[in-house]
Amino acid sequence: MTEKKQTILSGIRATGKLHIGNYLGALKQFVDLQNGKGNLSAEASAKADCFFFIADLHALTTPFEAKELSQNTLEVAADYLAAGIDPKKSTFFLQSQVLEHAELGWIFNCLTPLGELNRMTQFKEKSEEQKGQISGGLLTYPTLMAADILIYKPTAVPVGEDQTQHVELARDTARKFNNRFGQTFPEPKTYLRKPLRVMSLTDPTKKMSKSGDEALMLDDPPAEILRKLKKAPTATDATKESPGVKNLFLLLEHFGSEEQITEYSHEQKNNTIKYSELKEALAKAIAEHFAEFRDQKQELLANPKTIMDALEQGATKARKIASQTLAEVKEKVGLL
Repeated sequence: MTEKKQTILSGIRATGKLHIGNYLGALKQFVDLQNGKGNLSAEASAKADCFFFIADLHALTTPFEAKELSQNTLEVAADYLAAGIDPKKSTFFLQSQVLEHAELGWIFNCLTPLGELNRMTQFKEKSEEQKGQISGGLLTYPTLMAADILIYKPTAVPVGEDQTQHVELARDTARKFNNRFGQTFPEPKTYLRKPLRVMSLTDPTKKMSKSGDEALMLDDPPAEILRKLKKAPTATDATKESPGVKNLFLLLEHFGSEEQITEYSHEQKNNTIKYSELKEALAKAIAEHFAEFRDQKQELLANPKTIMDALEQGATKARKIASQTLAEVKEKVGLL
């Protein structure tokens, strides 16, 4: 029996260049899904329609500067393209260039009880972080995200654990809309990526973020990679259970050769490992892995029009589907 064609959708906020945790936790898997190498069945993933967008409207929900936002958007787009997202294989676009997202988001706002939005975990967390700067957009972030998802009627939404509640709201929204206005949206499944957390280089008890020396950015030059890795804390007793050591070995597993993994694991077990040598080998391996990426990203940023053309072409493709869904929704809710 032929398996039903899959539609994959995921987005990322426009908050600046990506680090190695973003790459391993999301971007690499997006490229794999695009190329039919994901964790879906071989037949389904090979036939999947992939939609990947930059959520620049969502970026407005936290404090921002206009020039910084536009530069961050270009950086993220360049990261995606340089890492292997192919506009010929995937629909890659800016959220703000497909206005149907915002219009459907407003309709969902008017159908979603306030209590559901107040209970969202991320709203509570962000409210604590942004005291005095809480916007209406922050509260209604989940309904816009539901619109982002449902407007393309995807079968799977690759997300991390921190976004599962938002996908559940999208599923609830689809169910409620269907019950009230007739079958319109399939309930998308949460495609949970294999949990993978790259930790901060300066404080390996915390997840890597984009600030300071705690993150390895994808376009860091070799010398910068080595400088940052040298600062990573390691255990004096060489135990692999140390958060810092565990983090280094996680990176080694993804970027080192089989010989290096075997060698350093053996030395670690025998307590003969020299972490300075491990860091140097790891820095070289990471730098080599992203060498082509760095060159491609530099070329893209030197010619921003190439990036914008790719995004505009993707937006044109996305609008064809989004406009059909929105027209269906407006008719069912009684909008002329």
